Amino acid sequence: MASVTSLSDSVQQRLASALSATLPEAADADPLLRRSDRADFQANGILALAKKSKANPRELATQVVAAVEAGDVIKDIEVSGPGFLNITISDRAITENLAARYADEAGRLGVPYAENPGTTVIDYAQPNVAKEMHVGHLRSAVIGDAVVQLLEFTGETVIRRHHIGDWGTQFGMLIQYLDEHPHELDHKAAQVSGEEAMSNLDRLYKAARRLFDSDEEFKTRARRRVVDLQTGDPKTLAMWQKFVDESKIYFFSVFEKLDMEVRDADIVGESGYNDMLAETCRLLEESGVAVRSEGALCVFFDDIKGPDGNLVPLIVQKSDGGYGYAATDLSAIRDRVFNLKANSIIYVVDARQSLHFKMVFETARRASWLNGDVKAYQLAFGTVLGKDGKPFKTREGETVRLVDLLDEAIDRASAVVREKAQDLSEEEIAERGAQVGIGAVKYADLSTSASRDYKFDLDQMVSLNGDTSVYLQYAYARIRSILRKAGDIRPAAHPELALHEAERALGLHIDAFAETVAETAAEYAPHKLAAYLYQLASLFTSFYDKCPVIKPQPPRDIAENRLLLCDVTARTLHQGMALLGIRTPERL
Repeated sequence: MASVTSLSDSVQQRLASALSATLPEAADADPLLRRSDRADFQANGILALAKKSKANPRELATQVVAAVEAGDVIKDIEVSGPGFLNITISDRAITENLAARYADEAGRLGVPYAENPGTTVIDYAQPNVAKEMHVGHLRSAVIGDAVVQLLEFTGETVIRRHHIGDWGTQFGMLIQYLDEHPHELDHKAAQVSGEEAMSNLDRLYKAARRLFDSDEEFKTRARRRVVDLQTGDPKTLAMWQKFVDESKIYFFSVFEKLDMEVRDADIVGESGYNDMLAETCRLLEESGVAVRSEGALCVFFDDIKGPDGNLVPLIVQKSDGGYGYAATDLSAIRDRVFNLKANSIIYVVDARQSLHFKMVFETARRASWLNGDVKAYQLAFGTVLGKDGKPFKTREGETVRLVDLLDEAIDRASAVVREKAQDLSEEEIAERGAQVGIGAVKYADLSTSASRDYKFDLDQMVSLNGDTSVYLQYAYARIRSILRKAGDIRPAAHPELALHEAERALGLHIDAFAETVAETAAEYAPHKLAAYLYQLASLFTSFYDKCPVIKPQPPRDIAENRLLLCDVTARTLHQGMALLGIRTPERL
């Protein structure tokens, strides 16, 4: 079916028509409609229009009210204060709007697709080969996956890219160390899990790093091995490929635990742009965007200086001929713009890398790889903190392994599910525990603005009270239980019925789902959708407390109408949580 016109859009259209009829020069003016605690909606745009046309705002507002087509949507409209318009929606319009969303066979609740969708490349979930994923990898994965779901839901073509660290000096170091200490990776892949194999690799990496930092002769041999890797030495490449393949098995296991889909074809690491690096440097130098300074190829910026007051350049190629992150990132931009035909490129990357990306984006703009038709945006995120407000560490001061964090969340959530479970088997408790635990971790992250730090507090995350995913999941499961217990009474719209205040509040909030999704996707701001869903669950709780649905059973037409409101609420919760990458179990 076609998208459902929201109540706010219907009111907006009527106000715009009345404004145009009253004040022809205001044909394109915005009535500035918003939700209000004084009525269902309030329009504030007349004040600015009156000032511009030198009219009395209250008189102008009165004229607009007289020109508004009320019909079945607007029940009442009145002038308030110096020229505000307070607007009340009819009960009939609210119920018919819910019925239209309920009838959407596409399952989109009447949410329209975006106008003129484009192609977005999103760079997120960027672990490093031969290193275990830690708590610092959590936010890029969780935020990136939610933005992918949101953009795809709006109709955008989304190309996922996982820019894994799989190239450079550390691999020369790692390969050389293993070549000299082959017994230190003595395991048979068939007998070792992905996590165990990765622990072995991580241990090997740390040993190699210690030797690299303390032994100049080993450092020289390791750097020679980097050259072998870059020039395609078969033995070196084979060892490197083994590290990559084993690491991918581990990555997939962690992402599966996070309930995220990561496809092998989407993993294009630093090595994927190796063949482009020399050309990227040549293009930048020939165009004058980059210049040689002390042997290195650099891009300078007037507004970026170090503590000493000297200009800080972006080094694209080092004086020894080696390439840094800038060369790889600029080559990736070229690939994403010219080969993947991206209109937007989003980088879900730690805020501490903001200066690097500012310089990279500006360099790409100077080279005309980014222009008015293509935008690059860093979706910068803050740090995960412990309960003490400091960066999250183990008691020994080590960075927390991501797998350990997720396992603990699942264990905590399983305990909560077991306590509430009435007729669930152990297998079902384990399944729900995983859904609740992983949902708790994701929601705690996504309900916080990405740019802010947040405290990782599992006790709070798995609580049934407060702004948690468990609260939302429980609200959904509760509604599904109500629908199961309704017997032969089925959801049905009765537009002729008067609505309780709590029914009206819930219905009007459901109407804002499409607007919230559009705003959340446009701003890459999952926390706005999370806030909407929490308010939705809270309004449902208030409705259910004040408006009997099946016990004590109201007259059948009222029960059917309220079941309709329950069902649309459940569908909205389910769809909204799915866009955040969170499951909604039917039973808890």
